Amino acid sequence: MRTDNRLLDGAPMRPLECGRCAARVLVRKSSWQQTSVQWDARSVAACAERATAATAFEGCGALRETIREAALNGTVEVVDGGEERTAQTR
Repeated sequence: MRTDNRLLDGAPMRPLECGRCAARVLVRKSSWQQTSVQWDARSVAACAERATAATAFEGCGALRETIREAALNGTVEVVDGGEERTAQTR
């Protein structure tokens, strides 16, 4: 079994509350292109977009926007932020 070393760089998952429905998840941004989200039963039940998904749930747009804003304002660290922050604010 291979060890998962992705979380060894010192950036733990952080709690974040969705700006639309207040679902509280754990979030980690490894880069501007990669985001890890952990849902628990309470956050799944609270998510307004999950509740209205007709078929397969492919992600919550409101939560995605909340995470983007949190990364831009520094609430959620982007581990490998590079030069993308400038590009993301345009």
